[in-house]
Amino acid sequence: MSKMTLKTEGDKHVIVTRRFDAPPEALYRAHTDPEVIQRWLLGPEGWTMPVCIHDAKPGGKFRYEWTNGKGQGFYITGEILELTPYSRIVHVERMHLPDPTPDNHVETRFDPDGEGTLMTMRMTLPDEKTRATMLATGMEHGMEASYVRLESMSSLHHATK
Repeated sequence: MSKMTLKTEGDKHVIVTRRFDAPPEALYRAHTDPEVIQRWLLGPEGWTMPVCIHDAKPGGKFRYEWTNGKGQGFYITGEILELTPYSRIVHVERMHLPDPTPDNHVETRFDPDGEGTLMTMRMTLPDEKTRATMLATGMEHGMEASYVRLESMSSLHHATK
């Protein structure tokens, strides 16, 4: 397993990298199959994703809803812009906290790295204030918890679609 790194670049970018001991195909599937997404993309312990809609095709929409079971929750909506099977996903998303944030353009790459995959996610936000607001949500902790959960899934290390 590899610890996630998150860094900022310029005024508008957030770059997240993490190495996984799994092939690019498995990581790509984990980011495009709603049944798989709903099992790992949960954030910190105690949160669940009761709604996971993900139409993995260019122009396809997605909606993820999270709750902590204590009356707190939020959701993300977005659209897939580009898919290059097993190597790249480009989408736009907005968080609803409850009001929607400005669009966050995200490119996620899955590059072979030895026996595993280096995942690089580059987020482009409209301005520094929006980026600061997003980072203040505790996003980094929730992402790392989700990626640890993903890394531990046995399906990630076995047959892929």
